[in-house]
Amino acid sequence: MFDAISLMVTDTLGPDGWIYIAGGTGLMIVLLMLPLVLNKKVEPMDRIARERKGVVLDEDESDAKLSRHGTRNEHLAKYAQYLDPQDEDQASATRTMLIRAGYPHKDAVRTLTAAQFLLGLGLLMLGAVYTLFLTADDVAAHMKLIYTMVPGALGYYAPKYWVQKRVAKRQEEIQDGFPDALDLLLVCVEAGQSLDQSIIRMGTEIEPSYPALAGEFLMVAQEMKAGKDKSEVLRSMADRCDIKDITSFVTVLIQSQSFGTSIADALRVYADEMRDKRVMRAEEKANVLPTKLTVGTMMFCVPPLLIILIGPSLHGISEALSGTSAF
Repeated sequence: MFDAISLMVTDTLGPDGWIYIAGGTGLMIVLLMLPLVLNKKVEPMDRIARERKGVVLDEDESDAKLSRHGTRNEHLAKYAQYLDPQDEDQASATRTMLIRAGYPHKDAVRTLTAAQFLLGLGLLMLGAVYTLFLTADDVAAHMKLIYTMVPGALGYYAPKYWVQKRVAKRQEEIQDGFPDALDLLLVCVEAGQSLDQSIIRMGTEIEPSYPALAGEFLMVAQEMKAGKDKSEVLRSMADRCDIKDITSFVTVLIQSQSFGTSIADALRVYADEMRDKRVMRAEEKANVLPTKLTVGTMMFCVPPLLIILIGPSLHGISEALSGTSAF
């Protein structure tokens, strides 16, 4: 088969046909990667270093920084009546899920709906083509229906499933970085900074390690600067994160503000509790690990061990039985 392909390439492009193909493939790869190189995002550490040095950002980068949601997609806006959910409760639930996944853009709901429709219709068409042209004629009708509908259903629900996995991953990242953020916040508060300044400093410092958590705290700081009520802003953060530790932290701050108690003392106690909970979660994962390894051990270690130990005995018994039957 390779000789036939090589002969066809040689007859079509000449003796140097494979060189032309390799050069064309390399050129296509370069053209495909060029937009990614030109639109490369600024690394968090470089951006923080430039901001500390007072370097003025480019116009496009400044606009992107000021507009957290970015620009609207005009192509999706044309089909807004088809892409926006008609049920207000469903639209609100989808928007909340996307915000928790880290997609607060105004067109996030439309993008998700468009991805579901396009992927579902695309795989449905592929399933129909496979059923009509590639399956045998004697295949049952219900099997043809399954071959056609199942890819479409998978394509429709795959984007939402991916968003849900993204929500779980982002919540895990926030939960892992929350104890370190509390320790840094406590240090800033005890150093004499106000709560707003401490949140900004803490969010800036932890951004390279925990960008999702830093984004939430920086959003809180910006909303406080805009004049929104502090309790409302903190409750909004707890609703966006949907994590018990964050909700308890918000409750502690609101109660400290309401009763006039020291925020530093409340943060110190809560930070100690969060460190203990992180240790307990690590110990829980360590205790569950042997149970998970048991399945792999039983599947991949025990059968070869039994073959090694019992195999020679079974072979000897079979030879003895065969010799006895010969007599």
